Amino acid sequence: MELRDNLQQGIYKVINPFVKGLIKIGLTPNMVTTIGLVLNIGVAIIFIIGAEKSNRGELEYVGWAGALVLFAGLFDMLDGQVARLGNMSSKFGAMYDSVLDRYSEMVMFLGICYYLVAHHYFLSSLFAFIALIGSMMVSYTRARAEGLGVECKGGLMQRPERVVTIGVFAIACGIAYNFLGADYKVYVPGIKFHVFETMTIFTLPIAIMAVMTNITAVNRLRDAKKALDAKEFPKTNNKAALLIGAIFFLGFGFGIPSNVNAQDDPSPLTFPTPKNISNQLFYVQRDPNINTIICQLNVNENGELNKEQPVNVFWMRYADKEGKKDLNYIQRKFAYGIQTKDIGNGNYELRFVSYKKFPLLLTKSSTDKKYHVYATANNKKILLDRIFLRIEGGTFWVPNVKYVEIKGYEASNPSKAITERIKV
Repeated sequence: MELRDNLQQGIYKVINPFVKGLIKIGLTPNMVTTIGLVLNIGVAIIFIIGAEKSNRGELEYVGWAGALVLFAGLFDMLDGQVARLGNMSSKFGAMYDSVLDRYSEMVMFLGICYYLVAHHYFLSSLFAFIALIGSMMVSYTRARAEGLGVECKGGLMQRPERVVTIGVFAIACGIAYNFLGADYKVYVPGIKFHVFETMTIFTLPIAIMAVMTNITAVNRLRDAKKALDAKEFPKTNNKAALLIGAIFFLGFGFGIPSNVNAQDDPSPLTFPTPKNISNQLFYVQRDPNINTIICQLNVNENGELNKEQPVNVFWMRYADKEGKKDLNYIQRKFAYGIQTKDIGNGNYELRFVSYKKFPLLLTKSSTDKKYHVYATANNKKILLDRIFLRIEGGTFWVPNVKYVEIKGYEASNPSKAITERIKV
């Protein structure tokens, strides 16, 4: 790519005086682009005339068409430079250039295919058509990717390479015809048909182009996928994410020393109590901000539970003043997402994806006949209302979790509030 860019800059230095001349006589970028299209129509006309007026093997029309291909290709570079040096760039101009470039290329390939079919180069005409498909897809994948916000310029056989390949080898074919004649063929012993003729100088590069353009289009598609996935699902260290999750829910399960009478160490933040959230089950809060995770019973408009996904999890972004917001991919897969398991009789086992050793139970209360979530902490069964993590210092990857606090009501006496703190 660096070599290609350096070569392009070198060409610009050569053509810039000509570009300035075009600007002085009043040509606009769109006019230059239109001239390029007209010249490519001329290329197609030369191929068609050659198909109608010459015999198979008479290749002077191919050579002249190649010369015009290169001359028309020059205007592909001129329009952009006219726009830049003449300070005439516009969004419509860029679109106009792209659209007419596609027309130019299709018209050129139309002439090539017509010529090859008319002179019975059927296999070569097939490769030419495949090269046309690949050429269009190389351009389309870039345009579509850029429309989605990612750059996609890599690969071989971009438009300048395609123009130069066709133009140079068409000219070489025409020149070779003048020296080798119309009937020059190369045979290999043991093979009944010839493996080379003068026309091969033109058709073999087209066959190679048919392969390379489609490879370029597929590679661009793969590169675009990586870029789009990176934007949609930002990369993170999965082990680190799991570590955060484990720390996030550390102490809810087994083997953690409990200290119900731990020294009071309140957070310096004043946390809001979520209000007016229908079917709220419980919520999660933690330092260093007041953004809150809400776990909500997932019911339809008729009040019926969604058995496949009984719990919705989302943010209330109080600190950011954004209100309700869905979890992102990493949060859903590695931290706050909840896995559910139907254990029968309308009961569900819930586990946070980040710490599966702390099971929760979603079930209907015998008191109010409504669904609630129950947790067990310090050997006490609690109708869960709030989980709070007190974090003070540490790092992003290894925060200093001082304690975990679980608030709710005694399962056997829902009117009695209870708080259990687990010191880490």
